[in-house]
Amino acid sequence: MTSLDVITERSDPAVQRIIDVTKHSRSVVRTALIEDTEPLVQCVRAGLDFIEVYGLESHPVPSQLLAACQERNIPVRLMGPSIVNQVFKGDKKPKTFGIARVPKPCRLEDLAGTTGDLIVLDGVKIVGNIGAIVRTAFALGAGGIVLVDSDLVSIADRRLVRASRGYVFSLPVVLASREEAIGYFRDSGTRLMAFGADGELGVGDLRGIDERLALLFGSEKTGASSEFEGLSVNTVSISMNPAAESLNVSVSAGIALHERARWNLSGR
Repeated sequence: MTSLDVITERSDPAVQRIIDVTKHSRSVVRTALIEDTEPLVQCVRAGLDFIEVYGLESHPVPSQLLAACQERNIPVRLMGPSIVNQVFKGDKKPKTFGIARVPKPCRLEDLAGTTGDLIVLDGVKIVGNIGAIVRTAFALGAGGIVLVDSDLVSIADRRLVRASRGYVFSLPVVLASREEAIGYFRDSGTRLMAFGADGELGVGDLRGIDERLALLFGSEKTGASSEFEGLSVNTVSISMNPAAESLNVSVSAGIALHERARWNLSGR
């Protein structure tokens, strides 16, 4: 195995770079911390521009990650234990991590160049749910995700990168206000399907629709905003035990995407 350099000095520029990127109060997000081997490999494959990737001196960097970095000419170094403790302090210390430049944000207009259904999350703010939906959407062929009033300032939010296992950079994810999203779908003509308790369609009916859809999900407490009702919207429900209050939004999105998987993955 190739011998890797070890960072042992606090004065190494990489140390301050990592400390800066872990700060919670950054107003401008230009770089992102990607943690753990699977998300790192996925982000490398997605074409993310890495400054450098790191491993712990006490743990060998997995060969899969080394190979991916070598293919993209991404430098890899190890970090001594005392430096790791200074960088992460009380946080969980990942065995592998990297610093990447955040790509230019996707815009609603960029979605026209993609295929596959769109997922619209209206007022969904729990980052774990958003991350799970991102992973499922990528796996089942969705064309992109629109996050409406999510409270996120960047898709490179460290929590979202963790929750999506790095897949947040593998498909277009757009941050939009409700006004912007409504205007876009009014003009684009994409057929909206809003999920709720009393839909006119069952989720199984989505299988037979041969066109691109926008699948709209609101928060579990309030559902999608009534402002979307001014558009041409069909409503969809998922059959469930009436004694259950609701499904988790990431589960609902997964069920819907499974019904649409043949269309989304058909290689149109």
